[in-house]
Amino acid sequence: MLFTDSSFSPETSPGYLVRMIHQMNVAAVDRALAEDGLTAMQWTTLVSLFFRHADTCGGLARKLGHDKGAMTRLIDQMEAKGWVSRQRDDEDRRLIRLTLTPAGTETALAAKRKVIACWNGFLADWSDADVAEMIAMLQRLRHTMEEKMAEESDACAA
Repeated sequence: MLFTDSSFSPETSPGYLVRMIHQMNVAAVDRALAEDGLTAMQWTTLVSLFFRHADTCGGLARKLGHDKGAMTRLIDQMEAKGWVSRQRDDEDRRLIRLTLTPAGTETALAAKRKVIACWNGFLADWSDADVAEMIAMLQRLRHTMEEKMAEESDACAA
């Protein structure tokens, strides 16, 4: 099905639906992690460092769709809590690499268990096959969008 003027509304818009799901997830994760002094944004930053999706403030900002200045302030807070350490890159002294401290790793793993509990609660009445299909579809959409955006970027550079 391709969208038309008559078939496209907020309730059928993938962007709108993903945005609403994201907002509800952030609110739920914020509540679940509040007693640990952790926010959803701090959690996503910790987990991004844990899985090595990025290791600089700029890289994290790009990966998480966050402002570089705000990301720097967030890293400052996380460093003050003892969760993240900064080291200058040996080969390029302009770069500051970020790593989780042992306390940061412990915090990330404890938070991961709470986030898993949130998602298990949301999906409690879904079958394993439904969950696997949803994840596969979202991964497929992400891959398609990444390819299309790369093509557009390449076309603009030419």
